[in-house]
Amino acid sequence: MKNVFPSPHPLVAHKLGILRSADTDPQSFRELVREIAALMTYEATADLMTKSITVNTPLAPAPGVELQENIGLVPILRAGLGMVEGVWELVPNAQVWHIGLYRDERTLKPVEYYNKLPVEPTVSVTLILDPMLATGGSAVATIDILKRWGVKKIKFVGILGAPEGIQQMQEKHPEVPIHLAVIDDHLNENGFIVPGLGDAGDRQFGTG
Repeated sequence: MKNVFPSPHPLVAHKLGILRSADTDPQSFRELVREIAALMTYEATADLMTKSITVNTPLAPAPGVELQENIGLVPILRAGLGMVEGVWELVPNAQVWHIGLYRDERTLKPVEYYNKLPVEPTVSVTLILDPMLATGGSAVATIDILKRWGVKKIKFVGILGAPEGIQQMQEKHPEVPIHLAVIDDHLNENGFIVPGLGDAGDRQFGTG
């Protein structure tokens, strides 16, 4: 699939196996989401713009690089919140903006209930964070919002993706890269990813 990047990293695969297990408790689940988010962000940010600088070591000047792009994180509430800390470990200066969407259980369509973006964009790169790319509705709606806001460079960073959600994303926003730990088999009749891992929000917050 063009512009879709499943992770080839063995650490991601190892942690994902534990994350899927029904025996993994909420605390361990949150820690794994954070750790996988950090590994996925490492891969998703490989093309960030930098400039060359010189730094002084204790012995002599040395070449270095400095990031030239301001990064914004947009976790899709609520499940995306668990990924923020993992990204912050790598990019501590990243701004965080919240967009609240829930999926109507009857129509499986996203409904926006929270959006506090400022009038003008304050970042040049935005990472949408959501553990699950299922139907793709929430991701597409979030990208629509960010484009209206004026962000030029948008990436989706998730953990599990379904072919149906990927297809929806590529039909609506083909230029947005999709970074996932893995692509699963399909969606069931209730819009859940199979084999999946259940409800990522409920499993993080112990509400399932």
